[in-house]
Amino acid sequence: MDDKRTEACGRCSMTSVVSMTTDGEDGERAGRNPFDGDRIEVSEAEMQAVNRHQVWLGRVKRRLDEVATRLTYGR
Repeated sequence: MDDKRTEACGRCSMTSVVSMTTDGEDGERAGRNPFDGDRIEVSEAEMQAVNRHQVWLGRVKRRLDEVATRLTYGR
């Protein structure tokens, strides 16, 4: 009987990911290091300026959740 079931634990996927990101120790089987080469660097000030609306919306959502909880449970 030819059993073609695959593993459900994800071990095969992890092995694939690890083998693709090795540092070149295995010769021709070595994959690309994702930390090599150029990267996009963003300053903290730029990050805050871009994410300001998300922080604001997060605070509004939290307050709405608090109001809804008080109305629902009378607390």
